[in-house]
Amino acid sequence: MTLTGTFTALVTPFNVDGSVDYGALRSFVQWQIENGVEGVVPVGTTGESPTLEIHEHIKVITTAVEAAAGRATIIAGTGANSTAEALELTTAVLGAGVDATLQVTPYYNKPNAEGLYRHFAAVADLGLPVVLYNVPGRAGKEIPLDVVVRLASHPMVAAIKEAGGSVDRVSAIRDACELPVLSGDDSLTLPMISVGACGVISVASNVIPKEMSTLVRLALANDLAGARELHRAYYPLFRDLFIDTNPIPVKTALALMGRINPVYRLPLCETTDKVREQISRTLHSLNLM
Repeated sequence: MTLTGTFTALVTPFNVDGSVDYGALRSFVQWQIENGVEGVVPVGTTGESPTLEIHEHIKVITTAVEAAAGRATIIAGTGANSTAEALELTTAVLGAGVDATLQVTPYYNKPNAEGLYRHFAAVADLGLPVVLYNVPGRAGKEIPLDVVVRLASHPMVAAIKEAGGSVDRVSAIRDACELPVLSGDDSLTLPMISVGACGVISVASNVIPKEMSTLVRLALANDLAGARELHRAYYPLFRDLFIDTNPIPVKTALALMGRINPVYRLPLCETTDKVREQISRTLHSLNLM
């Protein structure tokens, strides 16, 4: 399959009692699609996957599928640091209408190169296209380039999300194999596309789906001047969405915009007044609230 464009790493809206707000999720997915994103990624890091129960995890994914109604690509976050759990979650959404699965580097247990290869290959063997997710800042472990190259030969490994903060890593992957690369850092999307990435799995597009989609389309069309103008305009938002632990700032922004409740599950909690005020100033400056 071909994954090109903007894919929103969806927040998971909660009711004030902490339960998942499936109605808000449906509306949010529909708003994303109406504003031009190519796809959505439910229950990734931004969706607070560590604190969702397995039945909630699966229901969030199936709700996103239902809300999208075939109008957007669904990349389901079904990764885990236990291969058995990743297989269980991925198996649960086979045949549910998802197009691919996002598989994070197993975190905390820090497997060696062979363990990483076997983990991702086992999930890919289920038959659902896999997007590898390289995020060493959270996982404590990078997917080594030679492992990426080995996995790229698997027919069900479709792409890799690069969230390690390195543009050079895109060049290294594209030089070593033909695996498509998606940016995992909003502020690096433009430079990553300029050296060969094919899109972004975006946090910022939760807030600016239309603008982020336009930026990526311009960059992919080699209109770097137009893409650079949007990048410069929205860089303050890219910056501010990571001044506290993701997804706290993006949920704060969406709450200020009146789209979701400012509710998290521990150990995540609300941000400081100072951070909230900075996010509010940035949203006002961009006419987003």
